[in-house]
Amino acid sequence: MTEPRPELPEGGTEPGDGAQSQTVRAQMRLRELILGGELEAGSRIAELALVERLRMSRTPIRMALVRLHEEGLLELLASGGFSVKAFSEADVHDALEIRGTLEGLAARMAAERGVPDALLAQARDCVARIDELLEPEALSEARFDGYVAQNERFHRLLAQMCGSPSVQRQLARAMMLPFASPNSFLPLRGRAPDGRRNLLVAQEQHRAVLEAIARREGARAEALMREHARLARGKLSHAMLSRALDQVPGAALIRPPAG
Repeated sequence: MTEPRPELPEGGTEPGDGAQSQTVRAQMRLRELILGGELEAGSRIAELALVERLRMSRTPIRMALVRLHEEGLLELLASGGFSVKAFSEADVHDALEIRGTLEGLAARMAAERGVPDALLAQARDCVARIDELLEPEALSEARFDGYVAQNERFHRLLAQMCGSPSVQRQLARAMMLPFASPNSFLPLRGRAPDGRRNLLVAQEQHRAVLEAIARREGARAEALMREHARLARGKLSHAMLSRALDQVPGAALIRPPAG
């Protein structure tokens, strides 16, 4: 277990380390606390308590809170300060739709503009590695972890393939929306009784998207990526009805459906 970091003087920095890195550390730690349920949905953020808990000065914590508000994990209170945001199923669906729309745009642009051979080869290598991971009938924990890593790599490469820094920036922002990451709902899909089959369906979509991009079929590539994002929406709806969200990071923030 990591030892608590010593508290710094107000506004201070560590030798050789800037305030920016302190803010990033505070942001990451606070996100973990929120998604892990240690800071409950609807609860007011007590800044001084965080200073003591994280052993950090108030300045990086304040900046981290602002960034988490921009990500959508916190709400600004009328009286000042922040509270942890709660999400409806519709909120999560919207985040997934935004991600799917932007990834669809990236895929279409990649197909229409063309992709450098080296980048396309990296994406195909990623698909080949996923094929190897999913080959055994039984999906071990190690193979599932490998799939998570390669899935993240595939989506990162797709963003690069569009060749547009503007789209890449917007997609990166979308990925930061709560529950919009390509890996957010993988525990539901991969560890379900039909987990391997779920991942094989997603893998076929990976393969089909790459083929559409290579053949310069922009409309098909876009449609496939939008459908790819909707896989998570289906799993979310099923999990909400069956109360099986425990494996999803941040599940405690999602309000159950009424009734």
